[in-house]
Amino acid sequence: MTILLYDLVGADASRPFSPHCWKVAQAVAHKGLEVESVPTPFTKVKSVESGFANTVPVIRDGEKLVADSFDIAVYLDETYPDGPSLFGGQGGRASARFIERWTQMTLHPFMGARVLLDIYDRLAPVDQVHFRTTRESRFGKTLEDVVAGTEGGLAAWRASLEPLRSMLAYQPFIGGEQPLFHDYIVAGAFQWVRIVSPVQFLDPADAVAGWFERCLDANGGVMRRVAAAA
Repeated sequence: MTILLYDLVGADASRPFSPHCWKVAQAVAHKGLEVESVPTPFTKVKSVESGFANTVPVIRDGEKLVADSFDIAVYLDETYPDGPSLFGGQGGRASARFIERWTQMTLHPFMGARVLLDIYDRLAPVDQVHFRTTRESRFGKTLEDVVAGTEGGLAAWRASLEPLRSMLAYQPFIGGEQPLFHDYIVAGAFQWVRIVSPVQFLDPADAVAGWFERCLDANGGVMRRVAAAA
């Protein structure tokens, strides 16, 4: 049975960009399951499955609905134990929570602020209104001012990657010799900005860039099916 994944998109339905949805797309592929993307713009999210959740990703697996990328990964691991493990055991599930928190608190804020206008430019007009209104309320300033505030911050942000960079001296993935959900959590963030923005967040010579290339190739290259932003 094919799993339906409600996937956040802009005006181009073929370019899903949510970092959280990409975690799920990778997780489903990791388990060897079939998935069908259901393109979902911002203004349609709350109508998904009759208002099942306020955000995507949401999956439908037969009669089962699950929201939240981490909860979906747990569901997939428990429901399909014959496929490769996403966490490598209970300890791996617990440590993945740390990776999730580190990613959302250390990586996402700068990345998200830097690409706000790039995301806005890729939305349909009705979603642009929604996006500007909600984000400007959240930040307390215009999108333009938020992006301007990121100027000069790239070097410090790259320096914040040092724990990941250092770890890659020992192993090719966060999960070890092969990727686990830990990798998909972080790679989802890089896939997000890769799709929506031409900004080069990573120096190509950086070990983190090499790791991300390996993540792009993982699971049959599922993330490469969407080209990088020009």
